[in-house]
Amino acid sequence: MNFFLKTLQVLVLSIYYLLESLVLWVVPRRKKNVTGEIVLITGSGGGIGRLMALKFARLGAVLVLWDVNQEGNKETGRLAKEVGAVRVHTYTCDCSKKQEIYEYADKVKKEVGDVSILINNAGIVTGKKFLDCPDSLVEKTIEVNTMAHFWTYKAFLPAMIASNHGHLVSIASSAGLSGASGLADYCATKFAAVGFAESIDVEMHAQRKTGVKTTIVCPYLIHTGMFDGCRSKWPHLIPSLDSEYAAEMIVNAVLQEQVYLIMPRTLYIAVALKNILPVKMIRLLENYFGLFNFMDNFNGRLKKD
Repeated sequence: MNFFLKTLQVLVLSIYYLLESLVLWVVPRRKKNVTGEIVLITGSGGGIGRLMALKFARLGAVLVLWDVNQEGNKETGRLAKEVGAVRVHTYTCDCSKKQEIYEYADKVKKEVGDVSILINNAGIVTGKKFLDCPDSLVEKTIEVNTMAHFWTYKAFLPAMIASNHGHLVSIASSAGLSGASGLADYCATKFAAVGFAESIDVEMHAQRKTGVKTTIVCPYLIHTGMFDGCRSKWPHLIPSLDSEYAAEMIVNAVLQEQVYLIMPRTLYIAVALKNILPVKMIRLLENYFGLFNFMDNFNGRLKKD
């Protein structure tokens, strides 16, 4: 009897959650207040990291900014103060190095306090086909795009669990949902980032730490310079994203405690089709949309060996 009652309960709750999700597509979720929250953003020296920092500054958050680019990071801190940030702390941290992450994490805890919103945004792309990519660049990509997430979680998650309060934000990529030619190492790291974030979210629910939230962001191309030269064959169907718009969407997703954010919305359909269509048909569509040659004109932020 317990089996049937439990099954009925799961079915009823599943229907309720499905209806709730449908309603939330029409009626926006209530936004939480982040005034006074300590927000740490990696890769804050420019691009999306800087734009997110400025938006959180306007919301009254305490900013902790990490970037290997000292001058760019200081400029972000200066701009944040201009738009009203009360407290801004900048650190020149190389997120490819575990010991530096732990070292600066200790400094943040002593000098600022426990981080309550962690945004893993730092990322790099080699821009090379797999066999043309030196081992050192493959390792660097894995260290920045994936392993840094492990070490920042290790550093800041315990305090979130202890207080049952916090938010883990992974700026992944649509390349973490589907493989792409010329992006083997990048896709691998973004797949890993998505899987890691999902797994920790499941762990938090299993431990009944539902106050620790997760947001996983999977955008298509954003105009930040990282993927300059790359463009969609049919931009009216899968458009690249304005950086200001993308940053606004990400911050809103955090404020509304949205677990998944995929941009643009047409990618939700693409992801669903990938899981149900025959592989040969998927390859045909990839070729049609230009994904086979997506990186041919790449001239973004090239990484040197």
